[in-house]
Amino acid sequence: AGRRGLEGGVSRAQEVAAGLARVQRRIAEACDDADRDPAEVTLVVVTKFFPATDVRILADLGVVHVGENRHQEAEAKVAECADLALTWHFIGGLQSNKAAAVASYADVVESVDRAKLVGPLHRGAHARDHRVDVLLQVSLDPPGRAGRSGCAPAALPALAAVVEEAGMLDLRGLMAVAPLGEDPRPAFDRLAEIRAEFVVDHPRATWLSAGMSGDLEHGVRIGATHVRVGSAVLGSRPQVQ
Repeated sequence: AGRRGLEGGVSRAQEVAAGLARVQRRIAEACDDADRDPAEVTLVVVTKFFPATDVRILADLGVVHVGENRHQEAEAKVAECADLALTWHFIGGLQSNKAAAVASYADVVESVDRAKLVGPLHRGAHARDHRVDVLLQVSLDPPGRAGRSGCAPAALPALAAVVEEAGMLDLRGLMAVAPLGEDPRPAFDRLAEIRAEFVVDHPRATWLSAGMSGDLEHGVRIGATHVRVGSAVLGSRPQVQ
């Protein structure tokens, strides 16, 4: 498994390096447009469906933050890359029966959208004796839309209170995904307002994870501290068997 052939003499490491450089340029330009320091924006490279060899290439290129969406794949990849000094972000939809297992390896869980996840996350972190950073995933979708996870904005204060009561979890901020198939700008403008209200009550929870391959510039514009980028760095996802 691993480097998927040499295409026109370009190694996989060169492909990844080129993709990473392009995305870093986009972040720098977006920060310039928003009058922000690029050092304020952390790139989380999403390695879902890509092999552990790609994670090693990324680490060689200086990437520290790696994101995964699916528990089984993430657990295996973290174990394969245990010798690397990486910060692992779990960014996918989370089942309560998998939450303790996810907290046993993830450093950051970005997709906490309901109170039922908090107890198992705390137990998993406690068993590992390792604190876990938590982001609350807020839904930007219209009410009642199927298929996208996320907590309703009005439910954030109650969810935040539950996280803050869990001893091994640190509430760091918010995460959101722009609605599918729509201009992300209005949704991200709403997110900026939601976040401004949230940090009044939670002044230490300043992280904002917003923006992906297609819309990272809009995330940077509204103050994202983290962008989650997969395909723009790594290319189109391999076909899953």
